[in-house]
Amino acid sequence: MVDLKADTAVFTSLESEVRSYCRAWPTVFTRAQGSHMYDEGGRAFLDFFVGAGTLNYGHNNPVLKRALIEYLTGDGITHSLDMFTGAKRSFLQAFEEFVLRPRGLDHKVMFPGPSGTNAVEAALKLARKVTGREAVVSFTNAFHGMSLGAMSVSGSGARRKNPGIPRLPSYHMPFDTQGTDEEPDFRWFTRLLEDKGSGFPHPAAVIVETVQGEGGINVARPEWLRALDRICKRHDMLLIVDDIQMGCGRTGTFFSFEEAGIVPDIVTLSKSLSGYGLPLAVTLLRPELDVWEPGEHNGTFRGPNPAFVTATAALHAYWADAQLEKQIFARGEQTEEALRRICRSTKGEGTSMRGRGLVWGLAFDSPERADAVRTRCFERGLVIETAGPRDEVVKLLPPLTCTADELDWGLDLITRAVTDTA
Repeated sequence: MVDLKADTAVFTSLESEVRSYCRAWPTVFTRAQGSHMYDEGGRAFLDFFVGAGTLNYGHNNPVLKRALIEYLTGDGITHSLDMFTGAKRSFLQAFEEFVLRPRGLDHKVMFPGPSGTNAVEAALKLARKVTGREAVVSFTNAFHGMSLGAMSVSGSGARRKNPGIPRLPSYHMPFDTQGTDEEPDFRWFTRLLEDKGSGFPHPAAVIVETVQGEGGINVARPEWLRALDRICKRHDMLLIVDDIQMGCGRTGTFFSFEEAGIVPDIVTLSKSLSGYGLPLAVTLLRPELDVWEPGEHNGTFRGPNPAFVTATAALHAYWADAQLEKQIFARGEQTEEALRRICRSTKGEGTSMRGRGLVWGLAFDSPERADAVRTRCFERGLVIETAGPRDEVVKLLPPLTCTADELDWGLDLITRAVTDTA
């Protein structure tokens, strides 16, 4: 059990009350490497949070760090707006070689700004520009960011709060309810689209997460996604896949939608794209949708060259072959089996599990129980968060590069926490 007596006075006295994650993990972290973080007292914490999915390759990954240090010590360009740079060229070439071309994708790459919500805003703006329509359809329990447009298509009530400002036109449909119909959950949607008297405006686009992270690790089935893709094509709506948290290998393949065999019109990526925790986001769009005028969507931080450098290194190191994908699937099976054991041991206590690849959720009937498990894990040296509409799901996001032993250790800590809080 770790001793948690950290000096946090300056944070509680000076930092805004909007801070959140630090409330669950009340210590001061000073360094990190691989799957671990260390606080100023030298205590080690296994990290199953990894920056909310931003550090898929672990902390201070040595391959990425070496590339970054060499670039910085060589006085490489740091900031460049959208000017041409060698670092950007290398990233684009590697992204095409290792990601787009092997998957038969010809999408153009747009740099909308540093964060995921920038990528979402660009996607929504482009969909409205291309179609000339305003409405966008999203899903229950979705989360797409904290800027105005992104909040408008998020399903969480808490995330959608924005007092005094009207939200943009959006409509929410049920996320995959795991039904058995060929086109589950879409009968009402289709009726609204086809009935001229429904009063339902023709949407410009549909935006979806194939696995809802903040929503509670809700996994859309491949057939559900294929049905959604068909409806979008049938009714001339653009399909936007938000892969900000689930992309870059989190579900096993680089893009989370690959399993379903669909090709979205627009894809948003961020979080682990740089691989090193440096801000980098892209909006991918089919070539025929690239109707932007020069400078029509702008921003100061669209040329983050250090992030281009680490992203390029990550692509070469982890996506030039299938080794990482194989490891993710193996670690995913290891995680699934451990969570099944936990669920069997708590039979009748409202515990269930769900996930794909290396993103998993352990759901409890009581959010208080989930919070207690998270707290107990932290006390024992494991950083893990909760998710879901009531924060009732313990969310597992271990590094994709973690060892089997590290994963076993973390899963054992979760098992013990569940037992302790029964």
